[in-house]
Amino acid sequence: MQRSNLYRLFFILLSSFVFFQSYGQDPQYSQYYAAPLYLNPAFAGSEMVPRVGLNYRNQWPGLEAQFTTFSAYFDTFLDDYNSGVGLLVMSDTEGAAQLRSTTIAGFYSYELRLGDKAYFRPGFRASYIRRDIGFFENLIFANQIDPANPLGPIGPGNDLPGFGEPVNLLSLSAGGLFFTDKFWFGVSADHLNQPNQSFLENGISNLPYKLSIHTGYRISLGTGGYRSDFTHMYKERFIVPTLNYKRQGPFEQLDLGAYLYLEPLILGLWYRGLPYRPIENQSNRDAIVLMAGVNLLNGVSIGYSFDYTVSKLGIQSGGAHEISMSFLLADRNKTKIRGRDTILPCPKF
Repeated sequence: MQRSNLYRLFFILLSSFVFFQSYGQDPQYSQYYAAPLYLNPAFAGSEMVPRVGLNYRNQWPGLEAQFTTFSAYFDTFLDDYNSGVGLLVMSDTEGAAQLRSTTIAGFYSYELRLGDKAYFRPGFRASYIRRDIGFFENLIFANQIDPANPLGPIGPGNDLPGFGEPVNLLSLSAGGLFFTDKFWFGVSADHLNQPNQSFLENGISNLPYKLSIHTGYRISLGTGGYRSDFTHMYKERFIVPTLNYKRQGPFEQLDLGAYLYLEPLILGLWYRGLPYRPIENQSNRDAIVLMAGVNLLNGVSIGYSFDYTVSKLGIQSGGAHEISMSFLLADRNKTKIRGRDTILPCPKF
């Protein structure tokens, strides 16, 4: 298909988004635990020390309508208040028309001890979101297209009041996380106020709330050899089956798989999709995800993952490439006795 025809078909779809009820979807990460604040605000401060993280995702680079997402975050734990706070900045560009979203979010969480090695963390997020269309001047609208000949000549356009101007949103989110030394279960709900994201002056297009349910269990595989440091401790080895269910508007997805940790190496394999729950009579299959990373004792974690597309787009879409990095900073309160007697068993990626 020639480039001009591909763009024209994309703009037809975009016009449908503008004129009819639409269901926007948030960006997603395959390494969802490497973007902990984005997954659930209850993760803010969960490492008990200052943490800095970066995430980059390039989806469908083989198409001319790829999606790219970049985010950076910082969070820390406030011992005197038994609370976690954090900040996230994210930039997302969607498709050939470059629908751009910029998000700045603040986080707060509180840690409650329920019993021996059992904790619950409620968390909250407030986000400012700015959306705009990068190539508004090149867009083609539905009233410019002849339905009898959609790939034929383009007719004159009509200006739409307010269209093309950036949209500013305030989104409120909440979540909760229960965990022990081996098990965790979390729920988060984003866009509880369902802000209006329409580009039209008097249009209504509410951003649907997003539900995420995530859980997993850490299974020990014994110990490896001695660490090459002064601790003289054995290297850890374990497998972590995980599940992450997401729903936003009419769309549903399930990430199901496992991480294998052979200190310091981490390998991951999981499947994304819900084949038995088609969307508008279309198969709900997405990708098989392969991941490899290292989790070093100095607090540095680096991961790479590749989504092998199994939907109708096929591998010719280029799949998706994702890179994550996180750094645990020096703990300024090493001498302070903390109330938690376990670490969060979630994987880093």
